[in-house]
Amino acid sequence: MSVRLRVRSLRFVREAPAAIVVLLLASALPAVVQAQDVEERFPGVSLGLTYETRVLPDIAIQPFTGRLGAEATAARAESIVGRNLRYSNRFQVMDELPDALVREEVDYALWDELGATWLLTGSVEGVGSTRVLVLELHDVVYRELAREERFPLADPDTPEFRMSVHAASDAVVEWVSGEPGIAATRIVFSRRMEDGTQDLWVVDSDGENLRRLTNHQNISLSPTWSPDGRRVAYVSYRTGLPRVYELELDTGIENAVPAPRTGDYITPAYHPDGETLAFAVVGGGRSGIFSYNLAQDCCFQTLTEGRWEDISPAFSPDGSRLAFNSNRLGVGAPQIYLMSYNGAGSAQVLSPYMYERPGYYTSPDWSPIGDRIAYHGRVEQRGRHQILVSELDRRNRVVQVTFDGSNEDPSWAPDGRHIVYVGSRSWGWGLFITDAVSGNTRTLVSGIRPNVPAWSPSLAP
Repeated sequence: MSVRLRVRSLRFVREAPAAIVVLLLASALPAVVQAQDVEERFPGVSLGLTYETRVLPDIAIQPFTGRLGAEATAARAESIVGRNLRYSNRFQVMDELPDALVREEVDYALWDELGATWLLTGSVEGVGSTRVLVLELHDVVYRELAREERFPLADPDTPEFRMSVHAASDAVVEWVSGEPGIAATRIVFSRRMEDGTQDLWVVDSDGENLRRLTNHQNISLSPTWSPDGRRVAYVSYRTGLPRVYELELDTGIENAVPAPRTGDYITPAYHPDGETLAFAVVGGGRSGIFSYNLAQDCCFQTLTEGRWEDISPAFSPDGSRLAFNSNRLGVGAPQIYLMSYNGAGSAQVLSPYMYERPGYYTSPDWSPIGDRIAYHGRVEQRGRHQILVSELDRRNRVVQVTFDGSNEDPSWAPDGRHIVYVGSRSWGWGLFITDAVSGNTRTLVSGIRPNVPAWSPSLAP
């Protein structure tokens, strides 16, 4: 039985009774749907790491067409969509196909012969700066039009053109998988320059449109996105002391968060309500994590406080729990902790702490989908950092995501499966993205020294 036939069998069982599904998977598909457990050893921690070998559906992208002078725009849109679908890690993409395959009527038999499970066709309509991308998703197996939608395109001469095409790409991902795409997103990070200054930079999720976001010629760190994607909070040393600021992206207006306590204000994080900002205050005798209501411009509240240093707060998707970093067990051995946001109960250690080898675990980021927390860690005194994920809903199983070089400061994509992080390789530093499901990794930005990236929510217009 060919791989193509096996894919057909999987498509058939999506509505079949459970007993039939079990029989099919047990007898007909042993070579296609399989998972092999690989035991990896992160020093001092036993990791149950599972690689899943899946047959991804083949999606063919028929060359997009354009009318009334939109041919060039159609070709650009097709190229962007093809890259986005590849980067989603949910398809085997068949693009760069010959123009001879462009036909008004879809020949399902032809596309079936070419091995496609899905066919995406596209056309650009309109003139001037008002253009529309029309996408049609065809189910080749069932030989029917599964979905059709029109997407407004930004002016091709503006940076927002790519974002409008990204939004269309994400719609295709959701049509097929039922899960959100990541194309219409951006990643903000602090970039270290040769003169020692650091400003905020932003880049599209496909590595394009890299640009400077702030230009203070000072030190700017730890950016974080608001839930609506319209604001970025970060730390700046512009006054000589680290303080938290909020930048409104549409207007460029920056506002300082009040600092009524003595100490350094660092590592801000938005609550899912978008109104409250949590951050750490370090020094001044007693340190801790505090919050401030930005919408009401008031209400400085204490979340944790003590002689230790609690930093890097990260909220659960529902806002009921808080992950953070603390050196409560020793200055040289920070750990990840979990606590209730309302302060009920005591904080519990999440990271894989061992009494004799406590390790070094920091920079937690809570997945927007599911009970998973990513962070980086090491056990050796001068060992390399790697990205780990604690799965709270699987008895806190710890999965190692990265293995090459040294990697730190993870941030989840809005789909809850891709992670961006800072990595060091033999050739230098850069930003990398890993799919936590398949393990596929790509370089986002290279040749720079980035720090603490943060992945935006969807920015689809």
